[in-house]
Amino acid sequence: METWDAITSRRNVRSFSDEPISPEHLDRILEAGRRAPSSQNTQPWDFVVVTDRAQLRRLSTVWVGAKHVASSAATIALVISDDPEPGRRVQFDLGQVTMSMMIAAADLGIGSGHAGVGDQAAANLQLGLPPGRACSFLISLGYPAGRPLAPIRKPDRKPFDEVVHRGTW
Repeated sequence: METWDAITSRRNVRSFSDEPISPEHLDRILEAGRRAPSSQNTQPWDFVVVTDRAQLRRLSTVWVGAKHVASSAATIALVISDDPEPGRRVQFDLGQVTMSMMIAAADLGIGSGHAGVGDQAAANLQLGLPPGRACSFLISLGYPAGRPLAPIRKPDRKPFDEVVHRGTW
């Protein structure tokens, strides 16, 4: 898939087929995240990949909006230091990691969805995180059930001229 097609095909997928993702494709998605830019090149993240069905079901309970994790072929937990000092900078970096992984997945025809984490203790337990670490986000992955990824011709987005301002507002 061309880069533009991957960008325009990417959508939040929360219903997945039973088809597994090959280890090579998972590694490519993880590599896209590893290569994401970060503030001052701090790379403040670690990734925990979960593919075990029972563990995915348990992980899906850490946030009300994470139910799709249970049926994913794999979910990547984005893990950071639980030190609040870095603040927004780390969240911006994680946003770049998330989009890099999601676009890489779309390029492979793999759907993705994201979720936050509300129950940090449950997430830490399920992921076996060491002290001082926290799970910030989850990215569920799998082949879309129903309709495959394809460029979205009429996205449900605000009109271009309503959000783009040139030079001044």
